Amino acid sequence: MTAPVRVLVCDDQMLVRTGLVTIIDAQPDLEVAGECGDGRAAVDLAGRLRPDVVVMDVRMPLLDGIEATRLLAGAGVPHPVKVLVVTTFNLDEYVYEALRAGASGFLLKDAPPDRLLHGIRTVATGAALLDPEVTRRLVGRYAARIRPAEGAVRDIPLTPRELEVLRLIADGLSNSEIAAALVISQETVKTFVSRILAKLQLRDRVQAVVYAYRQGLVT
Repeated sequence: MTAPVRVLVCDDQMLVRTGLVTIIDAQPDLEVAGECGDGRAAVDLAGRLRPDVVVMDVRMPLLDGIEATRLLAGAGVPHPVKVLVVTTFNLDEYVYEALRAGASGFLLKDAPPDRLLHGIRTVATGAALLDPEVTRRLVGRYAARIRPAEGAVRDIPLTPRELEVLRLIADGLSNSEIAAALVISQETVKTFVSRILAKLQLRDRVQAVVYAYRQGLVT
C-alpha cells in the first residue's frame, strides 16, 4: 500500500487547528504528522518531522506564516517543503507574498472540507493550487501591470486546443471546470496542462496565468 501523505498543521487558533487535524486524520490516505500554533514551531517541527505538506496559517505569533513559508520553501532552501497556505484573510497582498515566499497553494478557510483535502493531495503531488476565487481576484488586480505593450509580437508554441486550455486556466477555472467547459475528461485536461507547462517552461498554473496575460491571450 502507498504510504499516507504526512501533514503538519500550523494554526494559532486551537479550535481551527483541531478541526483541521480531525478532517485530515479521518482520511485513509492522509496522516497528521504534527501540529503547532506559531510559525517558528512550524519551521522547527518541519525540520524534524519532514512532512510531505505543511498546512500554514498566515497571521501567527513569533513568526508569521509568510516568513515561515519562506524559510521552508523559499528560494535557496536546500530541502524545500511543500506548503499549502490556508487563511481567513482573502487579501491580495497575502496571496502574492505567500506565492513569492514559495507556497505551493493558497486556500481560504471557508472552503469546504473536500476542497481542503483536494488541496493537500494536489500540493503533495508537486502541483500548484490556487482557490479559483483567489486566482480570479489576483488576476483582476495584477492583470493591468503584466499586459504586453501594444503590437507585441507573439510566438507561442501551443496548438489551438492548448491555447484554449491556457485561456481557461488564466480565467481561474479548475481542471473540473475546464473539463466541463470543453466537454472532455479531467485526465485529458491534466494532460493538456502538463503539455502547456512543459512547452512554455513554466513551473505551475500561477506562472501560466501570468504568461497568458503577458502574451495578451486574455483581457
